[in-house]
Amino acid sequence: MANHCKSNEEIANEAIKRALRSLRKRHLNEEGAHHAAFSSLSRPIVSQGSEWKEKAESLEVELQQCYKAQSRVSEQLVVEIGESRTLKALVQEKETAVADLQKAFTEARDECMQLKKDLEDKIKALELVLSENAELKTQLEQMTIRAKNAETENKTLVDRMMLEKMKDAEQLNEANQLYDDMIKQLKASGLEKLARQQIDGIVHRSEEGAGIFLESNIPSTCKHRLQAHEGGCASILFQCNSNKLITGGQDRTVKVWDTDSGSLISNLYGCLGSVLDLTITNDNRSVIAASSSNNLYAWDLNSGRVHHTLTGHTDKVCAVDVSKVSSRHVVSAAYDRTIKVWDLLKGYCINTIIFHSNCNALCLSTDGQTIFSGHVDGNLRLWDIKTGKLLSEVAAHSLAVTSISLSRNGNVVLTSGRDNLHNLFDVRSLEVSGTLKASGNRVASNWSRSCISPGDKNVAAGSSDGSVYVWSVSKGDIVSTLKEHTSSILCCSWSGLGRPLASADKNGVVCIWT
Repeated sequence: MANHCKSNEEIANEAIKRALRSLRKRHLNEEGAHHAAFSSLSRPIVSQGSEWKEKAESLEVELQQCYKAQSRVSEQLVVEIGESRTLKALVQEKETAVADLQKAFTEARDECMQLKKDLEDKIKALELVLSENAELKTQLEQMTIRAKNAETENKTLVDRMMLEKMKDAEQLNEANQLYDDMIKQLKASGLEKLARQQIDGIVHRSEEGAGIFLESNIPSTCKHRLQAHEGGCASILFQCNSNKLITGGQDRTVKVWDTDSGSLISNLYGCLGSVLDLTITNDNRSVIAASSSNNLYAWDLNSGRVHHTLTGHTDKVCAVDVSKVSSRHVVSAAYDRTIKVWDLLKGYCINTIIFHSNCNALCLSTDGQTIFSGHVDGNLRLWDIKTGKLLSEVAAHSLAVTSISLSRNGNVVLTSGRDNLHNLFDVRSLEVSGTLKASGNRVASNWSRSCISPGDKNVAAGSSDGSVYVWSVSKGDIVSTLKEHTSSILCCSWSGLGRPLASADKNGVVCIWT
């Protein structure tokens, strides 16, 4: 813009200079033109005397003044012409600016109209959303009313179910009373042995036959390699005095296997989470699974149906065991820092123990009166099942306890921990009677389960390297290292008949060892 103005000024100055030169030239031409007339007039003037001479001089002076006035007017005219051209340039600039502003105004107006149109569309969409929201709100209110009605109906059904269970319990008490009367009569008639076999509907071995089992051999060969589950297999156990193996996995199924042939016998469905632990009643009628769905599930093995779903825990249930005296009392531990005692016949919780440290593993004593629990803080604790009172406590491991197993005679409890140690405790004194370890043995998880052989002579435990280590209890040495798994081993279980030994890993593979 400055350069543009400067060029206009230069043009104006040049125009002024040209005008001045033109005026001077014109003045000289006019002066030359008048010179002849002036000379002709001056001759008679001279002749006529001084009067004419004075008049001529006066006219010459006036003529010079006219020339000067004409020169000033010309100069003023040139200046005004320059100013006019400057103003014209300014006007052109203003007109250009006005045109730009007009264009910007037009664009702004078009944009405003577009925004107005968009706003109208948004308002229509908002009205539609508000209408849909009102409709959804109405539906929600209806669903809330239906849910409340369903909740009320469910509560009524639960009350009716509890009433029916109470009636069943009364009938069971009457049946127990009849059993007691029959036992007294049988004792009186000298048939005490038969009465003991029929108590609670469970067939017990006599004292002479209770210790009869095949001598546990040291396993060395993988008889069967089963792809039991999709995902990990966290729990396995044998049926009481049987070679049938029960497995539970992350695929939410429980399976029963024939370890002689390696064939699948049956599937148990209905669990809504990963199976983390299993137990079975002494009569082999019911299997109970601890699940990550915060519940426990009890199946009837004969029908394969769930006959109880035990609810009450608020976090995953990681351990379960059932009384060895009767098939009635079940204990479970969950990551809600509680241990619960359940009545399996009634199907509900009868006692809850709350403790600050989560329990990873538990088992019941042989008389069913004491709960052994292993906790994340590494301690082994003993509880009274009826009162929930803490009976005793001992520091079992420097890290979390992962497994608890009771010997067949009930005098020794085996604990395993994340410190990769396997400790044997005397139940009566809670003193360590032996510690088993190996340089390559690494406990794989917080729920890695070890086991004791039926003859209480050997201990088996899996490792994160896929090996199963077998120790001699009396010597404390490793007597066998079994290698077949390709991933971390989660659990081991020994058949109550003495053989075989089973192990399961994180890939869902189960190996049967003989």
